[in-house]
Amino acid sequence: MIRELVELKTQKNIEMVSITHAVRSFVKKHNIQNGRIHIFVPHTTAGVTINENADPDVQCDLNMAIKKIFPDSLNIRHGEGNSAAHMMSSVIGVNLDIFIEEGKLLLGTWQGIYFWEFDGPRVRNYYIICE
Repeated sequence: MIRELVELKTQKNIEMVSITHAVRSFVKKHNIQNGRIHIFVPHTTAGVTINENADPDVQCDLNMAIKKIFPDSLNIRHGEGNSAAHMMSSVIGVNLDIFIEEGKLLLGTWQGIYFWEFDGPRVRNYYIICE
């Protein structure tokens, strides 16, 4: 098994940070030609997703929509006041599998991999794993 823990710093309360380049670098560094890699986010107020990487307005729209679906006013019982962020993480998810063929990520033309912050800004981590 090959595993790396990657650190990143988020800048906003809710934001999507592209990690596509870091994942591609991992594949190249370890000369992975075929198989599958796994991305895992070990946080309860963040997630990981694949979405469009060509138009940054898509990320703006997604951030706006998720805030409307899970408004801060939902923070009823949790003492830290970030229940909405926990809900976002549960719905979006904290892991992804991405297939590799001939040393390349099998992503669509417009797809990118995003770490999604829901309770920032913070210093965060995620794992890239190849078994």
